Amino acid sequence: MTALPRPTAAAGSRNASAGQPEASNTLSLRQFCDSICRTQSTYYRAAIRYGRYMPPTASRYLVCLAVSACILACFAAGCASPDDLLSRLTGQDSQPLIVSALPGADLHVHVIDVGQGDAILIRFRGKAMLVDAGEIGKGETVVAYLEENDVEELDVVVATHAHSDHIGGMKEVLSAFPVGRFVDSGQPHTTRTYENLLIQIDDLGIPYAVAERGGTLDLDPDLRVEILNPAREPAGDLNEDSVVLKITYGRISFLLTGDAGFPAEESMRAAGLGLDADVLKVGHHGTRYASSDEFLAAVSPAVSIISVGEGNDYGHPHDEAMGRLQAAGSQIYRTDEAGTVVVATDGKQMAIATGASTVTATAAMPTPAAANATAPALAITGLDLENETFTITSSEPEPVNLTAWTITDEGTRNTYVFPLFILDAGADVTVHTGPGNDTATDLYWGRESPVWNNDGDLATLADANGTIVATRER
Repeated sequence: MTALPRPTAAAGSRNASAGQPEASNTLSLRQFCDSICRTQSTYYRAAIRYGRYMPPTASRYLVCLAVSACILACFAAGCASPDDLLSRLTGQDSQPLIVSALPGADLHVHVIDVGQGDAILIRFRGKAMLVDAGEIGKGETVVAYLEENDVEELDVVVATHAHSDHIGGMKEVLSAFPVGRFVDSGQPHTTRTYENLLIQIDDLGIPYAVAERGGTLDLDPDLRVEILNPAREPAGDLNEDSVVLKITYGRISFLLTGDAGFPAEESMRAAGLGLDADVLKVGHHGTRYASSDEFLAAVSPAVSIISVGEGNDYGHPHDEAMGRLQAAGSQIYRTDEAGTVVVATDGKQMAIATGASTVTATAAMPTPAAANATAPALAITGLDLENETFTITSSEPEPVNLTAWTITDEGTRNTYVFPLFILDAGADVTVHTGPGNDTATDLYWGRESPVWNNDGDLATLADANGTIVATRER
């Protein structure tokens, strides 16, 4: 086979198509900023806690000194917004607001259900990036999904590492779409699947680059895609040298970790990288050997998504990893249970959709008002006051967009707002009062206390315009 070009020292640390690493002085300023903020937040909390035992003037000076030092470092590096700064100073990382619908979202991250493997589509203002393509035999599934979401070309394709459950479907993807750049970890693997992939890239003339910590991928000026792994000196293990990407848009960030495990997590932490992210694509399908307590504390994800196959031979996700994710307070989505998971954001808030029927339309999701101009034939077919559930059934011949619809109890004391959700034709969905992970058939209100009155109550379903569609009294 023809050897693919590798970047040389004279050309910079990596091929230009993968983006250039940040200048060393900028990186050190960012690390310095994070270091100062972590230290000063400790001083800040100490000052607040013990201030009454200190001379008032000394206490005020201590707080002012902490604030001033962090502001100076952060703004000198250009790496902190006022919201970021406030959360760092107080030591309280504000969680993003997860809303029911977000019609103004221009970043969509699709964790595609490909069984036991990874395939992630990133769409931003007409640009498209694919990270991995699932196992051998899943290529057509990925191609069909991209076509359903109006992808015509891929600006960047990333293979996190050379295992077949991540690159097995690449052949079909590269054959189906023009590709602007192909990026991988640069770690060789002597399988026929990987060798054929390299030959195909070369035959198609796709620009190739090797990812390296400190580099960036240029997709759009408003979207920052950082390469956090592999390190300049590889670990020598395909999983631990997985390409790890941090995608940031406004105040919302995503961390895509491939099959990185404990060693890669510790390497990134030791390097002082900014790991904090709102959404975590959990490493290595939820193995017990990834997602350490220390790593999760650094990431503090509001949402964690596990790409995993139902009944897989590895027992993924392992109980140990699930326990650590739950202890971190993260809302967990699994593709074996929820199907494809899509996170949409406008850089300030997030909306989450699950299930194949809810995601194929996300690229051009109609507004709730437009989708429901005439009241569809929906009914509340179940209201279980004791078990705190209600069920909505559709007799429509077409799917119904329930995004931003509401269910209220008698007297409108409590209101449930539907998330980004499409109810299939003739299907039903059950909403549970308590917490849980949304699926295509079950949604969860997230309430810790009961809503429905066991002595009798009235459920009212209204569309996004407030028009009453159905009621049920028990």
